[in-house]
Amino acid sequence: MTQLILLRHGQSQWNLENRFTGWVDVPLSEKGKKEASDAGVKLKDFRIDKVYTTPLQRANMTFRLAWEAIGDSRYPLFRYLDGPMKDWAHFEGGGDFIDVMITPAFNERFYGDLQGLNKEESKAKFGEEQVRLWRRSFDVPPPNGESLKDTLARVLPVYNVTVVEDLKAGKNVLISAHGNSLRAISKQVEGLSDEAVAGLEIPTGVPIVYELDADLKVVSKMVL
Repeated sequence: MTQLILLRHGQSQWNLENRFTGWVDVPLSEKGKKEASDAGVKLKDFRIDKVYTTPLQRANMTFRLAWEAIGDSRYPLFRYLDGPMKDWAHFEGGGDFIDVMITPAFNERFYGDLQGLNKEESKAKFGEEQVRLWRRSFDVPPPNGESLKDTLARVLPVYNVTVVEDLKAGKNVLISAHGNSLRAISKQVEGLSDEAVAGLEIPTGVPIVYELDADLKVVSKMVL
């Protein structure tokens, strides 16, 4: 058995303000920091061999706070998986560390023209039904933004190569990322239909643990 742990970042300041966040680099709220630490407490008894996160501070700070709460003595070694900084991430040194790979491929869905707007104000501006369609449909993007289908197309090439390779090697993997990128991964892992994933909610700061067999089929799912 191997484990895949998905952790959506704790509440961000714009989650608190009910704004569309997307790629804006918004920090955690005080509640979000506590959610991250609480997630670490819940993960104390789990072995984690490798971590993936994003350049956005709400995701990687959630991991940092969770790791501190876990109390693991290994220090996090942050490296870029892709992009121009990958060339500077080469490491051959020893030491007791855990690899933390940073990739924008696991960033939140890009909300385009909606980013920064209050969700209730958006309903007044565009109409409640239109905003609901942009938020919950699988393949209808907001203006100049991404649909969940688009997000899936961005996430899966990295997940299917790097994360799957780690899981097949028997490593337990933690992904600290965002609601929609984790919905995309859940769709892949669980084999969810387009309709089913549209209704999938991933709460902030709550670890989701998949037990996977040798073929990476789900044996069990735990929401901690």
